[in-house]
Amino acid sequence: MDTGMKGPLTKDSRITVTGGGGFLGSCLIGKLSDRGYRNVSRADHGDYDLVKGDDVRRMYAALHPDVVFHLAAAVGGIGYNQENPATLFYDNLMMGTQLLHEAWVHGTAKFIAVGTICAYPKFTPVPFREDDLWNGYPEETNAPYGLAKKMMLVQSQAYRAQYGFNSIFLLPVNLYGPGDNFDPRSSHVIPALIKKCVDAIAVNEGEITVWGTGQATREFFYVDDAAEAIVLAAERYNKSDPVNIGAGFEISIRELVELIVELTGFSGNVVWDETKPDGQPRRMLDTRRARREFGFEATTSFRDGLMKTIEWYRRKRGV
Repeated sequence: MDTGMKGPLTKDSRITVTGGGGFLGSCLIGKLSDRGYRNVSRADHGDYDLVKGDDVRRMYAALHPDVVFHLAAAVGGIGYNQENPATLFYDNLMMGTQLLHEAWVHGTAKFIAVGTICAYPKFTPVPFREDDLWNGYPEETNAPYGLAKKMMLVQSQAYRAQYGFNSIFLLPVNLYGPGDNFDPRSSHVIPALIKKCVDAIAVNEGEITVWGTGQATREFFYVDDAAEAIVLAAERYNKSDPVNIGAGFEISIRELVELIVELTGFSGNVVWDETKPDGQPRRMLDTRRARREFGFEATTSFRDGLMKTIEWYRRKRGV
């Protein structure tokens, strides 16, 4: 076991991205390649079940990473979270705990843990500041997922304190963009709304149904900007204090629906199913720490990001 702090990320570092074939992972690998990193491998579910300790150890033995980006996660929207709280808790907790521990055991130079905004308390003052992370319990529908991911922060700080292990913990806000998950059983709000509108237009459906009241607010973060933030943090940040990464704006779900209706050209009726939950009342991050610590600011406008996402889905669907 190597208990000393390792050096910085270099172009020759052996890099492993868990969930590298996923939405954010694919974008991150492209970003690493663009920046000249030559030794990047993926640890995807088809090769390793990262919930299982034996597979985690096999991954480290096979790939010998100097740097690990842990992006893999079991995720879903509000409905999926309500139906699968135990699975979401167990799978995410076991992945994070074992991957970080074995990174230390194998002498990995740096571990980048990507958490979730769902770790924040339900009634966190807006904008969410990292110092408020422990001031309450998360919103109930996604608490098991949020708390499981949040344990990586505790572990990161504990392993740095006891072993001098270099791990960092990032808190991205809700991601969106080309390549997102459009499966209605597990997708988040933006791809779900885009799919509803585009599919309704394609079959001349005159009505779509949206969950909740529309009063909740969210912040959305374009996936390419998120990948840039994660790479910058890996290159420049070496503390275990949590860091928010996001775009720094807030929009209500009702305003979001209106914007997606406009951009897709859907002309039918929107029906609000108020028997369904809104989720956390408000979400927006204070992103000053990311700007101060590693110079990150989002550059993609929300409207432009939505248009790129809509165009990608239309091409994929063939409409």
